[in-house]
Amino acid sequence: MGLLDGRVAVITGAGRGIGRACALTFVREGARVVINDVDLEPLAEARAECEAIRADSATTHVGSVAKGADTDDLMRTAVEAFGQLDILINNAGVTRDKMCHLLSDEWWDLVIDVNLRGTFNCIRSASPYLRDVAKGEIERDGQPRWNRKVVNFFSTAAIRGNPGQISYTAAKMGNVGITRTVAQEWARFGINVNAVAPGFTNTRLTQSKARGGEMGVPEEQRQATLKKIPMGRFGEPEDIANAVLFFASPLSDYITGQTINVSGGMQIP
Repeated sequence: MGLLDGRVAVITGAGRGIGRACALTFVREGARVVINDVDLEPLAEARAECEAIRADSATTHVGSVAKGADTDDLMRTAVEAFGQLDILINNAGVTRDKMCHLLSDEWWDLVIDVNLRGTFNCIRSASPYLRDVAKGEIERDGQPRWNRKVVNFFSTAAIRGNPGQISYTAAKMGNVGITRTVAQEWARFGINVNAVAPGFTNTRLTQSKARGGEMGVPEEQRQATLKKIPMGRFGEPEDIANAVLFFASPLSDYITGQTINVSGGMQIP
């Protein structure tokens, strides 16, 4: 028996990194998953890894969470493929780092659209299959079939502030507001809405960045951060996926509107 037996999950930005780790973790726990990303090659790789664990456990969706039409199609894909939607993991994210006085409108809009608007788009698009389905079950049976789950992402960088990441930190703290608001709106339907804040985690967004590069973190900053982590190592995608699993599973059925840091003990103001 797995923690997610019988559940169907949509996971955005799941071709790589934390999203892929979530997909694999969920499949091991009995879920069927829809893996969303904007890039075809990592999508195919992630699906193959899931189906190596259990046949017919995964399907894919290509599209940007920044576009409402794409997120509508993403949720329909889950229901058409697997008959239902129970869990939404809003993992998709990008960074484009510049000091605030140098940041272009284009980069500001990109980061806000993916990291913040994308969370809103996915929740709104999922509402017919989460909120409305649960409401119908309550009207018919007196209670929902089971608690459905939304897990959003914010960031420890947003909590403490991070030079060069004004758009990213603004978007991620916005996701805290989304989490707390939707948690209150949807609690009566048995839908838990929580958020996870990864600390410094080994993904392509935190790889060592070459000077002038668009993605990654300068190596000197990486090493300075490492010294602040009491557990003495960077996080791995699987560390974050385990926290997401807790919020996606029945273990958290009486927890909603909460945020949790997964940062190896790094102290955050």
